[in-house]
Amino acid sequence: VALVKQHLLCPVVVNFSCVIHLQVFNAKTAELLSHHQVEIQQKFPKEGWVEQDPKEILKSVHECVEKTCEKLQQLNIDITNIKAIGVSNQRETTVVWDKTTGEPLYNAIVWLDLRTQSTVERLLKRIPGKNKSFFKFRTGLPLSTYFSAVKLRWLLDNVEEIKQAVDDGRAMFGTIDSWLIWSLTGGKNGGVHCTDVTNASRTMLFNIHSLDWDPELCQFFDIPMEILPKVRSSSEIYGLMKSGALTGVPISGCLGDQSAALVGQMCFQDGQAKNTYGTGCFLLCNTGQKSVFSEHGLLTTIAYKLGRDKPVCYALEGSVAIAGAVIRWLRDNLGIVKTSQEVEKLAAEVGTSYGCYFVPAFSGLYAPYWEPSARGIICGLTQFTNKNHIAFAALEAVCFQTREILDAMNKDCGIPLSQLQVDGGMTNNKVLMQLQSDILCIPVVKPSMPETTALGAAMAAGAAEGVGIWSLNPGDLTAVTCERFEPQINPEESECRYARWKKAVMKSMGWETSEAPSNGDTSIFCSLPLGFFIMSSMIMLIGAKYVSG
Repeated sequence: VALVKQHLLCPVVVNFSCVIHLQVFNAKTAELLSHHQVEIQQKFPKEGWVEQDPKEILKSVHECVEKTCEKLQQLNIDITNIKAIGVSNQRETTVVWDKTTGEPLYNAIVWLDLRTQSTVERLLKRIPGKNKSFFKFRTGLPLSTYFSAVKLRWLLDNVEEIKQAVDDGRAMFGTIDSWLIWSLTGGKNGGVHCTDVTNASRTMLFNIHSLDWDPELCQFFDIPMEILPKVRSSSEIYGLMKSGALTGVPISGCLGDQSAALVGQMCFQDGQAKNTYGTGCFLLCNTGQKSVFSEHGLLTTIAYKLGRDKPVCYALEGSVAIAGAVIRWLRDNLGIVKTSQEVEKLAAEVGTSYGCYFVPAFSGLYAPYWEPSARGIICGLTQFTNKNHIAFAALEAVCFQTREILDAMNKDCGIPLSQLQVDGGMTNNKVLMQLQSDILCIPVVKPSMPETTALGAAMAAGAAEGVGIWSLNPGDLTAVTCERFEPQINPEESECRYARWKKAVMKSMGWETSEAPSNGDTSIFCSLPLGFFIMSSMIMLIGAKYVSG
């Protein structure tokens, strides 16, 4: 969440991966004044399912607000100088709640959850030629498990409590920003049910040209429009905080996390791009007021609309499902490190993967393939491969995935990027940043304050009409100090390693289908001849008659 002091202090963030962050910025200098974070639990009830508890998210936000205010008071900063709050969130994570009780009706389904694959395949059968890109020119998106509409369709099909709430007129749908804004502005006692254009553009229910919910799309997904939030700009006062230390402070900024990072990196000009390294990896290139449609597997999305009367700006986006998540996997699933920071140390000790390649397609492959059947593989192993090489290969995998979407973006935009601006928690890993520069063969530029997602939400909140403490005029923006990584290997070596990575990617595809065995289970007996079952049945029958006699 966010804050501001006099005409100095300013707002901002709630960002979700497995952590809720609250950070406070100075509106004049963009200086980070204080922060607090709370780790939240991710639930994995079944293979491929990923959930979070909306009530835990809300509770963690309240905790972050109170703890941060305590820290500000310890710094002799009067919290009454806090002028605005901004929200940033993972965009596609979906939640449905009861507006009469204020209670969630099911856990939030997280953006990379795979349970909707069968829903996607069922919907595809209704599209001419089973064309995943059928709605691309309306939504900018392919039909995929990634986006909120299919998650909501699954909830309506599978959760009786939600179906009943919809029938009774009690249900509300939203991404996490909607859930938070509604809850923080009063909840069941008059909370504001809204979202912003950046989050709406990730639902597959939103027309990115008319900037409103699309009746035909809602009809296709069979989703009642009355449960959808009102769509607003990314920078305006949505409502006031109704409880806690910040009661009465306006919530005036709302951006999906990747759009917030684009704003925080100050990529306001056509052709400027940034890459955020978080749970996943997201490369966005500002295309201005023109929506550019990719021929190479990228998404067209809304970058921002910084005011009710301001123009909407678009972006091309390449999405990688697994980036920081692969580091957590090495820690939590394989146990080869105790902390995420150890991965950098292990990789630095060997400086090579020794021919080992890691494709972390845990949730299928996103851009540019959009292949849900892919699964993770580690290949090129020899008897000399050890955990250091696997750690190096994991970091290299993040860089190769970025290279794939950057290549696609260069083809779509026509003008190759001369450098890549980066942000996100993983950018603290210097081995990763140097690898990224080597594999892209261009410089990588990292701001001194890598959490630009929070900064972007603060800027949007502080610039809102009625707040007006943060100027977004280019001449008024504070210059950001940066660290620069230059390529250190020759392009031929980079191309060779990249070609082998592409070979590994091809081997990762086609591993999984949504079709279950006819009896719902597999068994060793499935491979035995039919005669075995006939003979064994006769013997059992004779034996049973003998015993009964």
